[in-house]
Amino acid sequence: MQRLNEPRKFIQVVMGPRQVGKSTVVTQVLNDIDLPFQFYSADKVSGTNNSWVSDCWAATRSVKDQKQYSTIILVIDEIQKIQNWSEAVKKEWDNDTFNNIDIRVLLLGSSRVLLEKGLSESLAGRFEEIRMTHWSFNEMRDCFGYTMDQYVFFGGYPGAATMIDDPDRWEQYIQSSIVEASINKDILLGTPVNKPALLRQTFELAAAYSGQLLSLNKMIGSLQDAGNTSTLAGYIHLLDESGLLCGLQKYALDFARIKSSIPKFQVYNNALKSIYTPVSFEQAIIDRRIWGHVFESSIGAYIVSQAFARRFEVFYWRERNDEVDFVLRKKGIVIAIEVKSNAERETNGLSAFKERFKPKDAFIVGDGGISAEEFLSSDIVKFF
Repeated sequence: MQRLNEPRKFIQVVMGPRQVGKSTVVTQVLNDIDLPFQFYSADKVSGTNNSWVSDCWAATRSVKDQKQYSTIILVIDEIQKIQNWSEAVKKEWDNDTFNNIDIRVLLLGSSRVLLEKGLSESLAGRFEEIRMTHWSFNEMRDCFGYTMDQYVFFGGYPGAATMIDDPDRWEQYIQSSIVEASINKDILLGTPVNKPALLRQTFELAAAYSGQLLSLNKMIGSLQDAGNTSTLAGYIHLLDESGLLCGLQKYALDFARIKSSIPKFQVYNNALKSIYTPVSFEQAIIDRRIWGHVFESSIGAYIVSQAFARRFEVFYWRERNDEVDFVLRKKGIVIAIEVKSNAERETNGLSAFKERFKPKDAFIVGDGGISAEEFLSSDIVKFF
């Protein structure tokens, strides 16, 4: 609201993964703000309709002139669906700038890779980002009454919150509205992928192993028609840019060693791991080994989601038998985090990391350290 009320200067771009409430919160802002607006969605428009963006702009100018508004807000949702959208936006925005037309522009999109490509290529210097991410434990608790265990297992998708008592329905929602929609609409529509079936298999295997190390060579042995490691690495990059999962690299001072490390897979929302967990919520809580994996992945999901929104880097560290689950870095400041679902007050890995790298802080999340509830309720940036 503050940015839209300011004099026209930048295009505002709201980006984030699917089903986290981008359109909902923008609608709330538009209803509360004291400015007229026009809202368009590209969700059901052909991606090849290159003139659609200009048509929306022309209609908004027409409304502004007819109603004699001094300013008006133009909102376009799912804009990444339109081919060459950034060139059209640049042309119309620059035209308004030249003619001193006060149309304030708000763009929404769920595919980071398509959005950021257009922003960097055509709109450099003309936009600001507002990054939204998955719902936190506090938000799911306050809005839907989630317990900590429910948040750990079911994750933070608000649209699925009322379905957790019907596990089949909940899982179907996550599969169709999140996984399939992200792969089909955010990746396959805008990026040439030679083996779409392999992309889906890669996601399923990596999501099941969220919170664990799995080499790309081992993945090839588990996947049909897997090709080579560079193909899998490319697919993981696409899954990362669509807000589904990422492959964390090993922390090192040498950049080359970071890039050559075995990835540690991490979903951005733990629901994406739980749909591939072979037991129910009730069974997972009883089985401490399975719950340990689910718990660590949940902490990691919160960390990487916050990393996207708050702009810091996330790694893991491992040297022989010593391991640290998550290493966070922002502007040269390093934080080390070990996740424990059983009562171990100290770990050799954390001690070895502190001795070698001298981080600003190093601590345990879980039994024997900061409680999961406290950590998942915290602003991670304040640790820096």
